[in-house]
Amino acid sequence: MNFDIKDKSLAAAGTKRILWADKDMPVLAAIRERFAKEKPFTGLRMSCCLHVTAETANLMRTLQAGGAECVLVASNPLSTQDDVAASLVEEFKIPVFAIKGEDNDTYYKHLSAGIAHNPHITMDDGADLVSEILKNHPNLHDQIIGSMEETTTGVIRLKAMAKDGVIKFPVIAVNDVQTKHMFDNRYGTGQSTIDGIIRASDVLLAGKTFVVAGYGWCGRGLADRARGLGANVIVTEINPVKAIEAAMDGFRVMPMVEAAKEADIICTVTGNVNVLDEVHFKVMKDSCYICNSGHFDVEINLKNLTKMATKIDKGVRNFIDGYHMADGRVIYVLGEGRLINLAAAEGHPASVMDMSFATQALSSEYVVKNKETLKNEVYLLPTELEQEIAMTKLTTMGFKLDTLTTEQEKYLTSWEVGT
Repeated sequence: MNFDIKDKSLAAAGTKRILWADKDMPVLAAIRERFAKEKPFTGLRMSCCLHVTAETANLMRTLQAGGAECVLVASNPLSTQDDVAASLVEEFKIPVFAIKGEDNDTYYKHLSAGIAHNPHITMDDGADLVSEILKNHPNLHDQIIGSMEETTTGVIRLKAMAKDGVIKFPVIAVNDVQTKHMFDNRYGTGQSTIDGIIRASDVLLAGKTFVVAGYGWCGRGLADRARGLGANVIVTEINPVKAIEAAMDGFRVMPMVEAAKEADIICTVTGNVNVLDEVHFKVMKDSCYICNSGHFDVEINLKNLTKMATKIDKGVRNFIDGYHMADGRVIYVLGEGRLINLAAAEGHPASVMDMSFATQALSSEYVVKNKETLKNEVYLLPTELEQEIAMTKLTTMGFKLDTLTTEQEKYLTSWEVGT
C-alpha cells in the first residue's frame, strides 16, 4: 500500500482521536452499519480530497465498510491531523497522502496520488481534485460515476464549470444541502473559527471590535458566536438582502474600508479573492489580528501585505506572523491566511460533522444507484434523503416530532376551505 504521511508511530494516538469523534457521530455510524451489510460500493474506487481529521476518518471507514477502495488526500496544507493520517494507514488500511504543513509542490503531488488511484467516484473540499481531472485527465471523464463537493468555495467553482459546459460527470453540491450548510457552516464554522482564533492568539473577545466579512451561513454563525463572547461585531457585505438581515440581527453593517479602521480582529468568510487588500491594510489599527475561514488562502492578499511590510516576524506565536508597517504598526496574520479553524484548532466538532458526512455518504450511494439517469450537471440531494438524515439526528439527540392528523393533512392539500 502506497501512502505519504508524517509518522506511522502516531497511529495509536490517532485511533483514540478517531474513536472519540465516532461516539458523537451516531448517524454516520448507522449508515456504516447498513453499508457493511449491503456493500453499495463493491468494486468501486473512491478518491477523496478532504481535510484529514478524525471526523473525516469516520467517513472513510463508512465508505470502506460499503466496499469502496478509498484513497484520502489533503485538501489543505495546514488542516491535516498527522496522528489521524497514521491511524488510517496503520489501523484501517486506507492509503493517505497528507502531511500537516506540506508545501505547495507536495500538496499537488498528493493530489496526483488521488488521481492515480483511477477513481470511479471523487469527493472534494474546494474542487481541486475535480478541476485537475477535468483539465488534465480526460481519460478519466467517462469512468467517473459522480463527484461530491462539500464547500461553498467548491460549489461556486463547480457552478462556473457547469455554466461553461466543462463538467463531464454528475456532481452533488453537498454544501448546498440543508443538512450540511444550515448546520456545518453555521454552527460548525461559527464555533471552530472562534476556537482557532483564541487558540492562536489567546485574545479576549469581550469588548473587542470583531469584523466578519460575509454574511452567508458561515458568517451568520461566526458573527453570532463572537457576539455571544462579548465582542462588538461589524458585518461587511456586497449583497443588500444579506446586509439587511445582518442589520436586523443587530449587527452594524459598513464597507470593509471603514470597518478595518475600527477592527481589533477581522475574519473573512466569503469564498472570494482579496477581501482584505492594500487599501484595508493601510487603515488597520496597530496589532489588528486578521484571519480567514474561507476554504482557500486567497481572501487576504498576503502578496500585497508582504510588499508593504518593512519586516516580517515569522512565528511570533504558533500560527501567527507579524507584518511590520513603515509607520510602526504591526498587523498579525493568523494561520498564514488559511482556514484558521483547521490551521490552529481541530475543525468542526464531530456532532455537527455527523450530518455533513452522513450527507456525503448518502450522496455517494445516490450517485451509484442513479448513475444511468444522472446527467453531467450539478445536483442537490433529494429532499427525502435530507429528511432521513435530519430525522435520524433528531432521534439520536432524544427529540421527537409532532405528526399531522388526517384532518390536518387534508387541509394542507386542499383549496376549498377559506376564511
